Amino acid sequence: MQQSNYRRLRNQLFLIGLLLGLSSEQAVSQTFIKRVIDRYFNDTTSAARPHVSFYPTLGYAPETSIELGLSALYLYHAHNDTLTNRLSEIQAFSFFTLRGQYGLNLDHAIYGDNDRWFFLGRGRVQRFPLLYYGIGPQSGPTNPATVDAFSIQLRERAMRRLRPNLFGGLELDFQHLSRIEFQQPEGTAHDLPLGSQGTSNLGLGLGLVYDSRPNALNPRKGYFSEIAYLNYGQSRSSALSFHNIFADFRGYHSVRPNQVLAWQVYGNLMTGNVPFNQLALLGGENTMRGYYLGRYRDKFYAATQVEYRWLPFPFSQRFGAVVFAAIGTVAPSVDQVQFEHLLPTAGTGIRYLLFKKKDVFLRADMGITREGLGFYILTGEAF
Repeated sequence: MQQSNYRRLRNQLFLIGLLLGLSSEQAVSQTFIKRVIDRYFNDTTSAARPHVSFYPTLGYAPETSIELGLSALYLYHAHNDTLTNRLSEIQAFSFFTLRGQYGLNLDHAIYGDNDRWFFLGRGRVQRFPLLYYGIGPQSGPTNPATVDAFSIQLRERAMRRLRPNLFGGLELDFQHLSRIEFQQPEGTAHDLPLGSQGTSNLGLGLGLVYDSRPNALNPRKGYFSEIAYLNYGQSRSSALSFHNIFADFRGYHSVRPNQVLAWQVYGNLMTGNVPFNQLALLGGENTMRGYYLGRYRDKFYAATQVEYRWLPFPFSQRFGAVVFAAIGTVAPSVDQVQFEHLLPTAGTGIRYLLFKKKDVFLRADMGITREGLGFYILTGEAF
C-alpha cells in the first residue's frame, strides 16, 4: 500500500510540477498554454473578484489501476467585499479508473454577507475500494480485507450567526453503503462487522461553531471550534440506532511574518449499534497523517496535533514548508482508553503559493508512522 502511495505521489508531483513550471516568471514565450496557466494558477484577477481554477490529476494503485481525475476550486468573497466578508471556497474533485471505479468529492466553506449564514460541508459519491483492518486499537497492520462498495456520504452544517464569530444551527449526516463486495485476504479472514451487508443512516442534530479565521484554506490567525450532537434513529432502510458527539478545537498564532503555529484537539464519541463504515476513523489527509483513513476504527477516537508553517520561506515568493506531529488513539469507549495504544505520527511538507492574492497554497505532505509512510497532495492546509 505504501508503494502505491509513492507511485501516486510521484505521478501527481510530475503532473503538477509540469503545470506549475509552465507558469514560471522566467518563461519568455506567451504561448496559449502559458496564458491558460496564468489564468488558472497565477491569480491575475483582482483580489475582490471570484477565482476559478481547474487542473488534472493522475494516479496509480494496484487496487484501482490508472486513475484519471479533474479538480476544480472556486474562491470568492460575498458581494466581492474583501474588507467585510471572509473568503469562501468550494472544491470539487472527480475521478475514474481503468477498472470502472469512479467518484465525485465536493467540499465547501461558504460565508454569507456579514457572516449572517455559514455553510460547512462535504459530499462523497463513489465506487471505490476501502481497506478494512478490523475494529479496535489492536487491529493488525497486515492482511486487510478489501471492501469494494458504492457509497454516498453527505455532511452539512447550516449555521446562523448568533454573535460575532459564533454560529449555531442544524447538522445533517447521511451515509449510504451498498453493492458491497467484502473480499477477505488469503490465509486469514476478518469477522464480518456490523453493516457489512450495507446500510443507510441519516443523522440529525444541533451544533455550535466558533470561527474567527479570515481564511479557512490558510488560517494565519484566529480560532475554530465545533461541538455537535447527532442522532441516527431507526428508519425503513436501517434498523440501526446510534448517537454521535464530537468536538474539534483549533488555534492559529502568527509567530513571525509568514510563520504560523497551528494546533488542533479532536474527539469523537459514538454509542449504540454503529455500522463499521460510520465508526470513528483514525488517519487520513488532515489528522494523523501517515495512517490510512480507517486503519484504526472504533466508537471513540481522540487525537491532537501541532504544526509549524513557513508560508512562504523568507527567501522565496512562492515556496514554503511545514513540520507537524500528532498523537491519537481509538477505543470502545472513553473509559477504555489505554495509553500503551497511543499512536504517534510526524512529518513534513512543502507548499506552493497557487493564488497569491487569495493566499491559498497547494500542499504536498508526507506523514511518518510506525507502520510506514503516507503521502498527500491537496489544496489548502490540513486544518
